[in-house]
Amino acid sequence: MLRLTDLKLPLDHDDAALPAAIVARLGIHADELAGFTVVKRSYDARRRGAIVLIYSVDVETPREADILQRLEVDPEAAAGDPADGAIASGSGKVGPAPDTTYRFVARANGALPTRPLVIGMGPCGLFAALVLAQMGFRPIVLERGKAVRERTVDTFGLWRKKVLNPESNVQFGEGGAGTFSDGKLYSQISDKRHHGRKVLTEFVAAGAPEEILYVSKPHIGTFRLVSMVEHMRATIESLGGEIRFSRRVDDLLIDTDADGVRHIRGVTLADGGEIRSDHVVMALGHSARDTFAMLHGRGVFLEAKPFSIGFRIEHPQSLVDAARFGPQAGHPLLGAADYKLVHHARNGRSVYSFCMCPGGTVVAATSEPGRVVTNGMSQYSRNERNANAAIVVGITPEDYRPYAPEGGPLAGIALQRHWESNAFVLGGGEYEAPGQLVGDLLAGRASTAFGSVQPSYTPGVRLGDLSTALPDYAITAIREALPAFDRQLRGFALHDAVLTGVETRTSSPLRITRHADGQSLNTRGLFPAGEGAGYAGGILSAGVDGIKAAESVALAMVAAGLARAA
Repeated sequence: MLRLTDLKLPLDHDDAALPAAIVARLGIHADELAGFTVVKRSYDARRRGAIVLIYSVDVETPREADILQRLEVDPEAAAGDPADGAIASGSGKVGPAPDTTYRFVARANGALPTRPLVIGMGPCGLFAALVLAQMGFRPIVLERGKAVRERTVDTFGLWRKKVLNPESNVQFGEGGAGTFSDGKLYSQISDKRHHGRKVLTEFVAAGAPEEILYVSKPHIGTFRLVSMVEHMRATIESLGGEIRFSRRVDDLLIDTDADGVRHIRGVTLADGGEIRSDHVVMALGHSARDTFAMLHGRGVFLEAKPFSIGFRIEHPQSLVDAARFGPQAGHPLLGAADYKLVHHARNGRSVYSFCMCPGGTVVAATSEPGRVVTNGMSQYSRNERNANAAIVVGITPEDYRPYAPEGGPLAGIALQRHWESNAFVLGGGEYEAPGQLVGDLLAGRASTAFGSVQPSYTPGVRLGDLSTALPDYAITAIREALPAFDRQLRGFALHDAVLTGVETRTSSPLRITRHADGQSLNTRGLFPAGEGAGYAGGILSAGVDGIKAAESVALAMVAAGLARAA
C-alpha cells in the first residue's frame, strides 16, 4: 500500500478527477490502479474564490515496488523536502502507507486481586475504561455526575431555568465537558502510535459519521455525542466493565511501605463506602476543584501550570464565511467557516482565539453556585446564526499570587473563582453573563443596547462594561488584539459583535505530575490522565491519553501478577 499526499484538486472537481490525478501522479495506467482510500481531505482557502481541496490517499497497485524504486532514483521526481520517509513526487509525496492498526499491549490472564478503577467518565475516562475492558480487565468506572441523558436535563435546567445542579452540569457527568461542545476531533499532539485513529474508529463504531476518519477538522456535535457515549457505555458493560453514576470520590486509601513508597489501595466515596483497588486512573476534568484539593491534602504531587482567560465573542456566521471563503462561501464541502487568530500584545501577553464554534452557541458552563463561566457549543449541522470563539489571554503561575498569596498548586483555582464570582455579580446575580459590544469595549464606554448581533448565551446577557471583568493586563491585551484580528479576518472588530464573559476554564490550572510509566510522581498505582491532570486539551487528545493510561495500567497489572506468581 502506498500513501500519496498533497494531491490538489479544484473545489468542484468531478468524481473521475481524483483517480485520474492519482494515476497521473504515480505514472501508471488506469488499469494499474487497483483501489484507493481517502485518508485525509483538507482545503487551502488562502486564495478566496480559488479554494482547492488537498487529499491524502492510500493506493493499491501492483506497481508499488516499481514506483518506489523509480522515484528513489529519479532526481527530478525526488526533488523537494520529503517528510516521514515519503519520497517527493512532483508537488506531492509518495511512500509506504503507515500501519495504523491498534494493537493491545496486554491481556488479562486469570483472576485479578482487585479490579482497576477509573475516576471520571469524560473522553479520557471513557477510553481508559473501554480499552481496559477490551483487554479483559473489567474496570469499574466511578462518575460523580449522572448518565448523559439525565445530565442533559440538569444542564438545560441551568440554561433555561437558572437552576444549577453542582454535581450534574456542563462539567460533570457521563461524557464530560466535551459532550456540550462543538465535538471537535482534531489535535496537534504527537501521535506516532496512531492512538488518535483508534479514538476515531471507536467513535464511528458508536455512531459517528465515517467522514471523521478523513476530513481535516472532524467534529460531531452535542446531540450525536449523547447517543455515542451511551453506545460506548454499553460496550464497556458488555465486556465486563461496570459504570457507577453519582459516585463522587472524596478520599484516597494510601499505604506507605517500609521504604517510604506510597501505594494506592482504593478510594472512599462521598457516602462513606470504600472500593479497594491497587490501580486507579484519575481521569478528572479541569473543573474537579474539590477533588484537586483532596489530592493536594493527601500529599499527591501537583504543580501549578499556565492556562488562559478571556471572553466569548460572537459574529454573524455569514461574516466569517465571506471573510474566509469569499464567493465560494456556502459550498457544501466547506461548511461553516472557522478561524484561528493569534496576536502578541505590546504588554508581553499573547492573545488568541480558542475553541472556535462555527454556527454554534455560547453556553453557561459553571459547576459552582454563584459563579459565571462561558463556553462554546455547536451541533453537527453548525447552522446557528452566530459564530463564536473564546478570545483569551495567556497567564502563568506568577499571575496567580494576588489571589493566593501562599502560592501552591491550587492558586490558579483561586484566580478562576475570583473572576467567575465577579462575573456573576456583573451579570446581575442569576447566572446571566456580563456582556459588551466590541465597538464599545474599544471605545471605553459601557454598552446599553444590542445591535445586529443577538447573543446566544442563556440564561441571558446583561450589557455593561467588561473592563472590570478581567485583570487590567488582559483587557489591555484584548483591546489591542481585536483590531489586529480585524486585519487578519475582515469584519472581526465589527462594532456590534458581542463579547460575553468570562471564559476561565480553557484548560486545567494544574498538573498531576506523572512518571514515564504513567504513574503519579509520588503515589504508585495512581495514574493521572486527561485534561484535568494537565495532559490533554480537547476530546481527541483526552481520548488518546485515556488509551495511554489504560495501557499503563494493563502493563502494571500484568507485571504485578507475574511478581505474585514468582
